[in-house]
Amino acid sequence: MNYILFGAQAREHLLPFTFIRPIADIRVGILTIREKWEKLLNKPTSTLTEPYLSEKFPLVKQADNVLINSSVIPDATLVEEIHQLTPNQTLIAGDILIAHRLRAEDIDNLDVELLEDVEPMHTRSNFKKLFQLWDIIGLNEKQIVDDFLIITRGRESQAIPEHVRVMNPENVFIEAGAKLDMAFINATEGPVYIGKNAHIMDGSLLKGPASVGEGSVVRMGAKVYGGSSIGPYSKVGGEMMSSVIFGYSNKAHDGFLGHSVIGEWCNLGADTNTSNLKNNYDEVRLWDYAEESFVNTGMMFCGTFMGDHSKCGINTMFNTGTVVGVNAQIFGAGFMRNFIPSFTWGSVSGYTTVEIEKAIVVARRVYARRDLEFQKVDEAILRHIFSQTFGFRKIF
Repeated sequence: MNYILFGAQAREHLLPFTFIRPIADIRVGILTIREKWEKLLNKPTSTLTEPYLSEKFPLVKQADNVLINSSVIPDATLVEEIHQLTPNQTLIAGDILIAHRLRAEDIDNLDVELLEDVEPMHTRSNFKKLFQLWDIIGLNEKQIVDDFLIITRGRESQAIPEHVRVMNPENVFIEAGAKLDMAFINATEGPVYIGKNAHIMDGSLLKGPASVGEGSVVRMGAKVYGGSSIGPYSKVGGEMMSSVIFGYSNKAHDGFLGHSVIGEWCNLGADTNTSNLKNNYDEVRLWDYAEESFVNTGMMFCGTFMGDHSKCGINTMFNTGTVVGVNAQIFGAGFMRNFIPSFTWGSVSGYTTVEIEKAIVVARRVYARRDLEFQKVDEAILRHIFSQTFGFRKIF
């Protein structure tokens, strides 16, 4: 059986992260949603996504296919029910389509009513689902725990060095090649996962549930609180709490990152701080691309959501509940506006447009620093986003 992850209605609510990737490739916990499905299904997946993303994330069709809602977080019950689906049968929860089994020729006709003349199966799962940006934060801590069990089941951790101080060592898993200096790990409230070739430097404090991805570095004296996920090949210093870094991004210096989500290829300048609590303890409002307005999150703690390729200068201060688009370049004194469109350059005193040609030059340099190539398909995606987001820059 062939498995295809599709985006459903949540995509626009999950911008700016879904400007540059399908929903399936959002990191929640240790793993991305795609990685979760693939581990539980024990099969690869492909993606039904936006046309401009389809070259990088191609659709694979076979004679027998199951479409799976990629905003749904998988569990064992869902996987069992999906395996039970018969052709033209749909797995649902109320009005939420979870999965649908269909033939290859039917995939091209998904613009017609999908649930017409199908046999529904109602799930028994109490699954979780991404629908808004803040769901990434709300689900992250529990997802670290669940992913830890999936990744480590039946496997043995590398030995914890004697010079590392650990509470609840049975709740710590270290992959091959990881290096731990004189660090402190407290896994009494949740597991701590250290990825392959990661480096935990002297004086680092890690409190579970937390994860450090492959090749990432937690720098000297860093404080990583529970509910924090550091994706692959990232650098973290200072203080991090209940936040997610997708990967290939740097928060390498002092400063506070709280209840925030940072995309790929981002850089936070030294002493950058994100406010995650309003002075009046009110619920935080956040920019929603689908609504083109600010909406109430219902959350008291809510920080910054920064799209891919964005960067900020030293001493940048982000307001509570800030959304930063793709490839924004931010600097200067004072609290930044709480919605910064894609490809904007400037500060509270004024913004201008980051020209696309300059953005591509910088992206090539950043990729080269990681010994990676910024390919034509990546360039085409950035060019599309530049055009797609023009209207938001007119706000300024």
